Amino acid sequence: MGLSLSELQGGLPDGGLFGGGSWRWSPEPLKLTKAEAKQVTGLGHPLVRFQQASDLLYRRSGAGSLPGWLAELLDEGKPDWLARLQRDSGTRDHFPRVVRPDLIMTEDGFALTELDSVPGGIGVTAWLARRYSDAGFDVLGGRDGMIEGFRSLMPDGGAVLVSDEAGDYRPEMEWLCGEMGGGWQVESAEEYQPDGRALYRFFELFDWEAIPCAKQLAHDAAAGRVSITPPFKAHLEDKLWLALLWSPALKREWEKGVRGSHLRRIQEIVPFGWVLDPAPLPPHAALPRLDAHSWDEVADFSQKERQLVLKVSGFHETAWGSRGVFIGHDMPGVEWAERIQAALRQASEQPWILQEFREGRRVRHPVFADDGSVQMMDGRVRLCPYFFTDGAGTTRFGGCLATMVPMDKKKIHGMTDGVLMPCMVE
Repeated sequence: MGLSLSELQGGLPDGGLFGGGSWRWSPEPLKLTKAEAKQVTGLGHPLVRFQQASDLLYRRSGAGSLPGWLAELLDEGKPDWLARLQRDSGTRDHFPRVVRPDLIMTEDGFALTELDSVPGGIGVTAWLARRYSDAGFDVLGGRDGMIEGFRSLMPDGGAVLVSDEAGDYRPEMEWLCGEMGGGWQVESAEEYQPDGRALYRFFELFDWEAIPCAKQLAHDAAAGRVSITPPFKAHLEDKLWLALLWSPALKREWEKGVRGSHLRRIQEIVPFGWVLDPAPLPPHAALPRLDAHSWDEVADFSQKERQLVLKVSGFHETAWGSRGVFIGHDMPGVEWAERIQAALRQASEQPWILQEFREGRRVRHPVFADDGSVQMMDGRVRLCPYFFTDGAGTTRFGGCLATMVPMDKKKIHGMTDGVLMPCMVE
């Protein structure tokens, strides 16, 4: 059992997939232990509940039943019309119906570095699941788990709106829609004229000004005239929530909003984080776990102390694809200080967060060399499980994409020397 390099590359769809399939390949899926697979596949419902609780906290802050700083922070840099609309009563029950966490495999389990509700890779993961399943592997999620998960978003068909900004992902979405049968089409987000069809939004909300129909679609969705997912809720696409999860001011609210077992599972995998706020602390206060009284002190941290990751939160062109991510101990002290100060200056228009860095563990796996021979590779791995919520509110696991990169890479993403593959239980 196994696949050859020529079988994999030769089987690519005529229209290609993301990057034209220019990643590295493996003859077999990544093997997870039963415990790892159980943890990964069981994250869907807790993460959906976390998003729902986040939305409720935001709404309560905007309505005055919680302190206003939370909604104000999450509205920073966003247009007024969008901030008003995501508080509208008509959007109360609108949530992302695809959720994909980015999970780094560490020595101590998993570390969640992002929670993406406009994720790429759906088509790639679906195609890989089919190829490896057809070769005899028992792929996590099954041969068609991704296909059926995506179908559950719009059972009667609809349009997938892909923007120019997200154009690299268009080939995989076209292949995916082709597998759905009639009634599914990929449309240019910039050229789309609203026609009442159910819609899957595959463009980032920071890019709304380039999409002529964006405001109309958002208002139509709030009024119930059109079904669109992910919803026009920019605050749910912010990384800020990964730091706000640890805010002492919100501790009781999280405990009330997310069931205890779900909250514990999320806190186990989300690294501790902070929101960068230039406001001075009182003389007796300190930044939790950093043992620092100010961000100026953090900017002066030694390399050993900089086991930290600085990230732009969202609603910005650098907030996806590992751009806008800076690893503290991987850069000179002067550059680290400059990045911290720049983030503080941008706080009122573009929030940033800081998180504890979690090192990816060494994983050994067979990969193809350019000549088709198989060699063992040592690398770090990111898992991207996909969860789909159907119209009845049931969330199901669809499949999992593993990305393996060489050991010298601190950031893990779909680079050309990275290996993409599905997962299976060993």
